[in-house]
Amino acid sequence: MVQKSEGRGRGRPRSYDPDAALAAARDAFWEAGYSATSLDDLAAATGMNRPSLYAAFGDKHSLYLAALKGQAEGMLAATRAGLAFRGDLKATLANFYSRAVDLYIGDRDSGRGCFLVGTALADAVSDVEVRAVLRESFEQMDTLMAERLQRAVVDGDLPADADVPTLTYVAMSALHGLAIRSRAGFSREALGRLANAAATAVCG
Repeated sequence: MVQKSEGRGRGRPRSYDPDAALAAARDAFWEAGYSATSLDDLAAATGMNRPSLYAAFGDKHSLYLAALKGQAEGMLAATRAGLAFRGDLKATLANFYSRAVDLYIGDRDSGRGCFLVGTALADAVSDVEVRAVLRESFEQMDTLMAERLQRAVVDGDLPADADVPTLTYVAMSALHGLAIRSRAGFSREALGRLANAAATAVCG
């Protein structure tokens, strides 16, 4: 939905799309990180002047939190979709990790990784609100993975005495490792080897 923001001075108010503006701000934070992204950078990315940006989203911290929460919702949906793959557990995990690598790297020369992992970890230590969003996101994705692994026990893909909580941590730690390594410049091939090793480790 296109809305209008009031800027300084006279003339017609500038129209903007809140979702597009938030996505542009997210990409700016994703490229440089929270601390290194200035209000001028955000204004340039969104095409909005600073007063309009503030009126629409609040200060820089509020804008970052909005982007973080939106991306957390997107990651939860992507996790749910990836784990809904119709196949045995190993095929499901292979699909899950492959989708993640596609997201983290895309068609870029160097990957951006995961927005949450790549931008929020540094600030989560001192920022209670950022830490809360990050933790909730991780816990929600952990729950989805645990449910899929528990189903694998029922289906016989995992033994009846499988330690599902521990396997959940292994599977999700591999996902976060893919995000970190893609941002560090590891190749798609290298990430694929990590993904295959993780799927094998979980499935036994």
